[in-house]
Amino acid sequence: MAKDPEPSSGAPRDDTGQGPLAGIRVVDCSTVLAGPYCTMLLADLGADVIKVEPPEGDATRGWGPPWVGDEAAGTRTAAYFLAVNRNKRSLRLDLRGEAGREVLARLLARGDVLVENYRPGGFERLGFPEARLGELNPALVHLAIGGYGVGGPDAAKPGYDFIIQATGGLMSITGAPDGPPTKVGVAISDVVAGLFGAISVLAGLLARERRGASGQRIDVSLLQSTLAVLVNQAQNAFVSGHAPARRGNAHPNIVPYQTFETADGTIAVGVGSERQWPRFCAALGAPELAADPRFATNGDRVVNRDVLVPILAARIAGAASGEWLARLEAADVPAGPLLDVLEAIDTPQALAVGARVPLVHPVLGAVDQVRSPFDFSATPATVRTPPPLLGEHSTEVLAEVGYGPEAIGVLRADGVV
Repeated sequence: MAKDPEPSSGAPRDDTGQGPLAGIRVVDCSTVLAGPYCTMLLADLGADVIKVEPPEGDATRGWGPPWVGDEAAGTRTAAYFLAVNRNKRSLRLDLRGEAGREVLARLLARGDVLVENYRPGGFERLGFPEARLGELNPALVHLAIGGYGVGGPDAAKPGYDFIIQATGGLMSITGAPDGPPTKVGVAISDVVAGLFGAISVLAGLLARERRGASGQRIDVSLLQSTLAVLVNQAQNAFVSGHAPARRGNAHPNIVPYQTFETADGTIAVGVGSERQWPRFCAALGAPELAADPRFATNGDRVVNRDVLVPILAARIAGAASGEWLARLEAADVPAGPLLDVLEAIDTPQALAVGARVPLVHPVLGAVDQVRSPFDFSATPATVRTPPPLLGEHSTEVLAEVGYGPEAIGVLRADGVV
């Protein structure tokens, strides 16, 4: 793994592996992706995340193949689940009865953060309206991740990433200009909702300290998160009054900033400043393009992209990717090869920064992970424990909230845990 940055002067490094959120307990009642991704980020930062799973487990445990583990032994787990549940402890808990709800109440009373993604009203129907949460733990930061937000005609609908990508405008700008709209290759609406959720939890914890240990409810929706990441495309629409078109790998506001076919593959080129433009033209062996008034500024190149891009494409198609990448690197023009996922994770740069973390589960075997992109100089984020088996930590969690061996035995016998 990559060497972590050195601590700044006067800031001793914490080598305990606890991270900046050490001592914070998160009760994770979320499933699938947005919530679990949020809580994994918090866990990487050192929080103690207790994943409260229904008796059948998080649905993503069954979203395979590919699988890890053995079906006959009851350990078969989908890679999907492994992606977002490391550094957590699993408590298998049936919340349909009072005994299970009492366990959850004890957890919430001792927790700092609650993360859940029930449909609106679902958590309240379990017996945990906001008023009761406040009684159990006035300092609790409650993150509720929903599909469409609070209020409005769609508030009660379930939120699915694929549908939100369609209704949130993202799909309309993704894909080839002459092809159909397409979703992003990962469940990006879920992922960004998880990111915004983690940011909001951190802000909520900070606000709690400033408000006299007073918690609050935070709502983050897949829809608003998706609309928020439209960023410049949304602003383009506001300013122009026109919905953005699909441009494939081209950029709406920068030219050239796209992929080009070479004699033996594909490369990505990003001319992101006016200083880079003449260097790019020289590297292509076409310095006359830099002197052409039609392409003098980025604004000119955007207006005349239909003229410029075919000229560039024809020239780049005449040589191999390696030659162009060497020329562009020498000219200090941003460019790179088109890599698949395994190639991307195995580049010298990815290896240097420790992108892939070797991890072995005592039952499942190798469950390597992609590490979080946090590099703290004094309190590093860490990958400490592998994704848990269903209910793997039920006994220890129950003991921590006051259940003795006999009471735990009763809960197990009754199927509560």
